[in-house]
Amino acid sequence: MTYVVTDNCIRCKYTDCVEVCPVDCFYEGENFLVIHPDECIDCGVCEPECPAEAIKPDTEPGLDKWLKINADFAQIWPNITVKKDPLPDAKAYDGEEGKYDKYFSSEPGTGD
Repeated sequence: MTYVVTDNCIRCKYTDCVEVCPVDCFYEGENFLVIHPDECIDCGVCEPECPAEAIKPDTEPGLDKWLKINADFAQIWPNITVKKDPLPDAKAYDGEEGKYDKYFSSEPGTGD
């Protein structure tokens, strides 16, 4: 099992999760975070820290797409280990459906 970041992170990008990760397995895109599945130690401390509830164990049904997205982008985006401010309009996008198709950006973030 590993944890994955899902749709609700897009355009919110809260980083509370990266601050508690003991192995620094988060990677930053322009408007989204991902977890490197080969680096995640399945400790689960990040899941309750996410204000948007966007982090899920990959054992939940229907998360195959998100496991692949996390794995693919963790290879090319910069590592992030420190908490940053969320995106300015994060609260407005929290809970919106279909954010991947509407807003996902494959551009990298700045990392640490």
